[in-house]
Amino acid sequence: MKGQQAVVLLSGGLDSTTVLAIARSRGFACNCLSFHYGQRQAVELERARTIARNLGAVRHLVLRVELDAIGGSALTAAIEVPKDRSLAEMEQSIPVTYVPGRNIIFLAHALSWAEVLGAADIFLGINAIDYSGYPDCRPEFLEAFAQMAALGTRAGVAGTPLHLHAPLIQLSKREIILKGVELGVDYGLTHSCYDPVGELACGRCDACQLRLRGFNEAGLIDPAPYAA
Repeated sequence: MKGQQAVVLLSGGLDSTTVLAIARSRGFACNCLSFHYGQRQAVELERARTIARNLGAVRHLVLRVELDAIGGSALTAAIEVPKDRSLAEMEQSIPVTYVPGRNIIFLAHALSWAEVLGAADIFLGINAIDYSGYPDCRPEFLEAFAQMAALGTRAGVAGTPLHLHAPLIQLSKREIILKGVELGVDYGLTHSCYDPVGELACGRCDACQLRLRGFNEAGLIDPAPYAA
């Protein structure tokens, strides 16, 4: 695939897959970066491999980062994943599914790979509208990271700053899904669940509920397989 090189953070979920499709539609040669970080929903990595291949990624790199050794999150430690919460409950506080420092760590690795590739663009699927209250999904965080990258990299010091693209940051889940459908994304390949039953989504965690709500508001049926 020809085009300007970009690094795309790809979890295998709905949002990051949509972002990959957007980057590809803009003519970027997409280098996908995924992480095995000790997450309980490691099934998403298999989905990420399939998605990267189907959407024509130039490369797909999967890095091991042992965040499970640090713990502190329901996604990386023996902490119960919240289920059946209302939207109001999700918005009350930062949930236990927050992984301390995750987006900082992921973006740092993406930044390093981008410098090696000579890429000036990184795409990621953070969202500040339909999200679970994570502090590292806000525009303020992204702006601060971009400033840090400009100061702490050879490319930034040389006057070619990194461009961080978060095309979903101000979109609702409904709008994200409709954009992906427009771009031909097969959402049946994606996995968003925090507490899957085998390869099936639980349908009850915050991520599943936000996803199902988005499909419902878009007037569509979620093609992903659910346990209940």
